[in-house]
Amino acid sequence: MRNLIFSFSAAVAAGVIVSSGAGAADLAPRPYMKAPPIVAAVYDWTGFYVGANLGWSFGRARTDVTVAGAPFASTSQRMEGILGGLQAGYNWQSGPAVFGLEADIQATAQKGSSTLTDFIPGIPGTPGTPAIPCINQDGPNTPCIAGTGIAAVPGIPAIPAITGLVNHENKLPWFGTFRGRLGFTPAERWLVYATGGLAYGEVTTSETLNVNGAIASLSTNRTRVGWTVGAGVEAALWSNWTAKLEYLYIDFGTINNTLIGIAPITPIVTSSHVNDQILRVGLNYRFGQAVVARY
Repeated sequence: MRNLIFSFSAAVAAGVIVSSGAGAADLAPRPYMKAPPIVAAVYDWTGFYVGANLGWSFGRARTDVTVAGAPFASTSQRMEGILGGLQAGYNWQSGPAVFGLEADIQATAQKGSSTLTDFIPGIPGTPGTPAIPCINQDGPNTPCIAGTGIAAVPGIPAIPAITGLVNHENKLPWFGTFRGRLGFTPAERWLVYATGGLAYGEVTTSETLNVNGAIASLSTNRTRVGWTVGAGVEAALWSNWTAKLEYLYIDFGTINNTLIGIAPITPIVTSSHVNDQILRVGLNYRFGQAVVARY
């Protein structure tokens, strides 16, 4: 009996072992888990932005002057002054390339003036001939015979010298630009760009002529349209804020004015070619997500 029980137990144990081995063989292998990709946070320049700027201008107006149709003089006025304004724009970034459009409006304290002198020498007078009295026929106590004298001949009066002072002044109270921007990112959070497009602004011209105390004047305000080119560098500071340093050259073309003047210094025609060079710093705030994830 004991032998029978032992044999039965051994058979059951062997069956359990064989059954466990077969079940383990039927299990699927453990799946392979791939490591998650590495995510890099990079700055993206795409988006709409607004900002403000402050700078200095190095403008110049070259003026040619003619008097009575004849070339008189050429002068150059420096139009330097502080400026400040607002800008807004939009950037598109594709890889390291950045394309954008920007508009700005500026108020300035730019002005320049020059004074020209026109001198016309005088002509001395010619003395007249004194009168010859009538003839006395019968001695010193008898009256003269009427009609026998010779009247005096008047002289030619002197013509005084004429000094004319022409004061010419140009001002640029405000200007604006609408430009395209094309740049690239040489390093993370840095943008280097070239820019160019349309420029417009108000040019105020004042002219005054003083001829021996007599004064004639003229003042005009004109909105001019020209062009601009430049370059700049911009850096991302923190969050959505960026700062830039920018240079622009602006050409407003030629402005002609005519002052009637005072004879003989008339008319006075001036032709001024106005250009500007500005250097400014700016601070921008960009809307949207500045830092994006890239795999």
